[in-house]
Amino acid sequence: MPQQTIIFTVFNDLTYDQRMMRICGSLSTHYDVLLVGRSFKSSKVPAEMPYRQKRLPSWFRKGKLAYIEYNLRLFIFLLFQPANAICAIDLDTIFPCYIVTGLKKIPRIYDAHELFCEMKEIVERPAIYKFWKWIERNTVPHFRYGYTVNEILAAEFRKLYSVQYRVIRNLPILKELNPVHKKGDYILYQGAVNEGRSFETLIPAMQWVDHTLIICGNGNFMSKARALVEEYRLEEKVIFKGLILPSELWQYTQNAAIGITLFDRIGDNNYYSLANRFFDYIQAGIPQLCVDYPVYRQINEQYRVALLVDDLSAENLASSLNNLLRNDVLYHELQENSFKARTMFHWQNEEKYLLDFYKQILK
Repeated sequence: MPQQTIIFTVFNDLTYDQRMMRICGSLSTHYDVLLVGRSFKSSKVPAEMPYRQKRLPSWFRKGKLAYIEYNLRLFIFLLFQPANAICAIDLDTIFPCYIVTGLKKIPRIYDAHELFCEMKEIVERPAIYKFWKWIERNTVPHFRYGYTVNEILAAEFRKLYSVQYRVIRNLPILKELNPVHKKGDYILYQGAVNEGRSFETLIPAMQWVDHTLIICGNGNFMSKARALVEEYRLEEKVIFKGLILPSELWQYTQNAAIGITLFDRIGDNNYYSLANRFFDYIQAGIPQLCVDYPVYRQINEQYRVALLVDDLSAENLASSLNNLLRNDVLYHELQENSFKARTMFHWQNEEKYLLDFYKQILK
């Protein structure tokens, strides 16, 4: 009997999306999996994976035209692509998936990684918010099957659209790690360099911290972040590495002194978030400075892997980072707790919920 086919759709070019690598890799042991994304002239050749990959050409990298172009290309591609189910990753690919699954009469799935409309860059722009909220209201209630990253977000989707979404956390793969009890030489931020990630105060805070900050990632705040570095003359203390391949990023993570997980309190998406990097730092066995928001607080009350902060001013961030760097008792307590927690929070434990979810849909 031929394997059933699941198609996943994303708005990126696949190269750096560790989350989709894990999801598609796990499902490829039971299904024919196709991951569809975008392609640019600068895109790297995709790495060999146990699932199929397709990148649709894109003339426009960002903005309205990029969204319109990619969704049209995606609609046409999906229309003629055999599939037993299609999963939209976030709102920016949901509309073609909604239409094509209706035409083909196959299950549609929503991977609600976040509260898309509550991201800072959307919630602060009324016209853009209105557009995406219209998309959400007219599609999400029709996606009976879905999953998200924590119970609070699942409850929010239940309240808004009466959908019962599962919780499947985005945990890293458990890797071999030799516990190293010395502090690394730098502080690390890894992930999207986007609005709402507290760079406006984190970068100025580095004036008073005797360590280098390395930023691995790219995003819509990158030009402003570079401008802040110039403004505060921190070129020697804040280093931008850009997008890093997953294998190389792991080396940066496990050799860092401290990880950074910060979000502004603008939009519910940040407040109720459960960022990938939070678990990446745990997996690497390094303490982190993290916002004192509900989901992080709940985990930290159990395992105490982070120093939580609710004051995101530059002065307080600097004071908190210095406390972590200078207080050896606190530092090693968080470090030891991270070494223990990494055996609990990993993908090999979490993937069984993903496999069960798709088994129920495609049985």
